[in-house]
Amino acid sequence: MDTLVTSLRMNEAAGEIADNMADQADILRVKTHRLPGGARVIDAGVEVDGGIEAGLALAEICMGGLGNLACAPVQIGDKSHPGVIVWTDHPAVACMASQYAGWAISVGNFFGMGSGPLRAHARVERELFEKLGYEEQADEAVLVLETRTLPTDEVAAWVAEKAGLQPLQLTFVVAPTASLAGGVQISARIIETGLHKMETLGFDVRRVISAIGTSPLPPVAKNDLRAIGRTNDCILYGGQARYTVRAGDSELEELAKQVPASASQDYGTPFYEIFQRYGGDFYKIDPLLFSPAEVWLTSTETGRTFHGGRLNPDILEASLYPL
Repeated sequence: MDTLVTSLRMNEAAGEIADNMADQADILRVKTHRLPGGARVIDAGVEVDGGIEAGLALAEICMGGLGNLACAPVQIGDKSHPGVIVWTDHPAVACMASQYAGWAISVGNFFGMGSGPLRAHARVERELFEKLGYEEQADEAVLVLETRTLPTDEVAAWVAEKAGLQPLQLTFVVAPTASLAGGVQISARIIETGLHKMETLGFDVRRVISAIGTSPLPPVAKNDLRAIGRTNDCILYGGQARYTVRAGDSELEELAKQVPASASQDYGTPFYEIFQRYGGDFYKIDPLLFSPAEVWLTSTETGRTFHGGRLNPDILEASLYPL
């Protein structure tokens, strides 16, 4: 498959958002520093408080500037939750070529999951990017890291080598799972999780031409393990996503049954309990679990909409507000 010639310049857009974060560091409660090798690090929750506004900026960077986000209440059952609404008219590129946390950065004792538009430049996930048919050639690139440890010069050098860049050309934006900013940017993956599920099912996500979704925001958890549970449950049991797709009715009717989290054999209990059931081995969990609670798929060919899944307020409540 030929790679697209036209770039949507996600790294450039993400760089501008990162610059604005650095300029407003005190307001956003973030902290910026340069590593000895020249890479810029923006801490949005490791050694600082960060916040909701920092999380929105983080999510915008994750989507390469191609997503729009705002905080909004979401109604789940008889309760209203603080939430986030996300939309994009470039879902395949914004979500799968940028936002998806598909690059595991493991260097020495450091580990973090990498998101953001640097992925579209480095294209380490070769098979995925060949399917997407997208790449960028960036002079300066941005990577978001979900981790509790700030990257070192060694980490920056490793990433730069993999990307064919110099450390001076890199910006890392960092937030742990158990942080205000981390919770926002993970809930903002509501559209991405559905697209990733479609891709896993073998559907060409480039046929999805627009998407909008909502997810509740999790209260900050006491540690990252508990936060992994809460952030996942916001999407699995409280997330809703609507996709406009170039496809016919029969195809979308079947897809609507398969995309929601409830189609997974592991659905039905808080994610923390699922995680413990498998002995803390993330990779033993059914990969088809990770998707929105509820989806709507609209056909551009017929105008019909197909619905699948359901919200589960009881499990969400047990996860977010345990007794």
